[in-house]
Amino acid sequence: MDGQAGPAVGRAHVGGRLEATASWVGAAARVQLTVTDADTAQAVGSGDVPVLGTPRVLALVEAATVGATANRLPPGATTVGTRVELEHRAPTPVGRTVVAEAQLAKADGRRLTFEVSLRDGDAVVAEGRVERIVVDRHRFVEKAFGDS
Repeated sequence: MDGQAGPAVGRAHVGGRLEATASWVGAAARVQLTVTDADTAQAVGSGDVPVLGTPRVLALVEAATVGATANRLPPGATTVGTRVELEHRAPTPVGRTVVAEAQLAKADGRRLTFEVSLRDGDAVVAEGRVERIVVDRHRFVEKAFGDS
């Protein structure tokens, strides 16, 4: 899998709105990282210990969610994160390799809910859920940078 989301299937653009379809459920991807000093809680400002920082854990599982649906989205669409529930259970020292995995558990209109985990070998380092929404990339960026 390693970032591979598979062929584009089940694309939907309903009534001018972008929506996921039930055929997307089960889509999955993996992202791997060998932890460096730059990934530690000390380096990212989330603590004072030299182990993988929670913000990096979140970034890894989010990257896996993006990979899981990237090849399924219609042209001009993207997903943005809206909600995270993440339990960081175990420390990971510099030098260890972790694998983030995301699997799409539910597709409800534009709302995508992923089950995510981060593993160091057989050990679960973190797990939880990430919710993303399918949006029109151009309109989203335009709104973010538009007139206030």
